[in-house]
Amino acid sequence: MKKTFKLIGLDCANCAAQLENALQKIEGIENASVSFMTEKLIFECEEEKEEEITKKVKKVIKKEEPDVKIEEL
Repeated sequence: MKKTFKLIGLDCANCAAQLENALQKIEGIENASVSFMTEKLIFECEEEKEEEITKKVKKVIKKEEPDVKIEEL
């Protein structure tokens, strides 16, 4: 299942790359992509684990980039 989020307040391309690396380490995420230009996060996971993984993603984003707001698209 593919999920897309808007990341509001992402500061730079380097921050996006670091965030992407951190998100790819989450167990259950098959693919994670963070685009600084479009301020979007797209990741793929198994549908039955989607809610649990989304919570982990939000937690990692708050830890790595506390000023970034997350909106589901």
